[in-house]
Amino acid sequence: MSLLARPAVATRAAKTMQGLTRLASRRPGGPGSTAAWRARFPEYPRDASEKTVATSVAPAPVTVYLPPAGTAARPPVHVNFHGGGYVVSMPAMDDALCRFLAVEAGVVVVNVQYVVAPQHPFPAPTTQAYDVVRWVVENGAEHGWDGARLTVGGQSAGGALAAAVARQALERGGPSIALQVLHYPPLDLATAARDKKAAIARPALRPWMADVFDTSYVPDPEERADRLVSPAHPGDVADLRGIAPALVVTAEYDLLRAEAVRYAERLRAAGALVEHHDVAGADHAYDGNDDEKARSTYALMARHLRRATAPDAS
Repeated sequence: MSLLARPAVATRAAKTMQGLTRLASRRPGGPGSTAAWRARFPEYPRDASEKTVATSVAPAPVTVYLPPAGTAARPPVHVNFHGGGYVVSMPAMDDALCRFLAVEAGVVVVNVQYVVAPQHPFPAPTTQAYDVVRWVVENGAEHGWDGARLTVGGQSAGGALAAAVARQALERGGPSIALQVLHYPPLDLATAARDKKAAIARPALRPWMADVFDTSYVPDPEERADRLVSPAHPGDVADLRGIAPALVVTAEYDLLRAEAVRYAERLRAAGALVEHHDVAGADHAYDGNDDEKARSTYALMARHLRRATAPDAS
């Protein structure tokens, strides 16, 4: 076991990451600042407001992005979960994505600031994510969106949370989800990062990072095989027929690619895979710094969201 895989050490490292992220977000003009994230894709306007959702875990701040005026009286709604290894709380990193989808897919986007580890380890984030999605469905009429035309998605850890929401919806009989969008998600924490192989020698996501993230999120290694944490692990053999249809997007060089591919094949066997798209020449979180690849992938997502939430979609 590496030093960073020890819970006490991982906790200290995770809190240091959180502090550095907060500092970067406030630095004017810095590459990791909120202003920098909002400056991307300026052709997509930002029509957004802040709300707070009461959940069984803790209040969840959300940012609601509206599609262009005249899109629809009650447009569909997409719930987005940002990345950050279950540790970093930075929903602003998905601001460009949310604006893009609101315009190109014609959906309301609810971007969730969910609780993170080590302060809130598993299962708190998965429980809160499901609570938020239920709130979105149940309160659509009041806020102007159609909760009956619902999609969920996320990047990295957020993609795993979207998958966990879809799994809980399957097991609990709802809500109905028209599409789950899983973008380079970690779906097998039961397998140590050092046992995973990337297509390049030095991938963006390094094993030491995974030690911090995985240990902070699920301190007990025995719990990492839980279906809401590791649905791509061979130990999860439940019948997934009836789960929400899925778009799975992987990156060619990503350390997490193989597990997402395994999960895509599992979804295919259950009749739930809409498409698996692999981004060539890309690594984990590529869309944060490669505008060309980001636009292409976001456009793919938007097309699938439009198709899944069309009024006549079956």
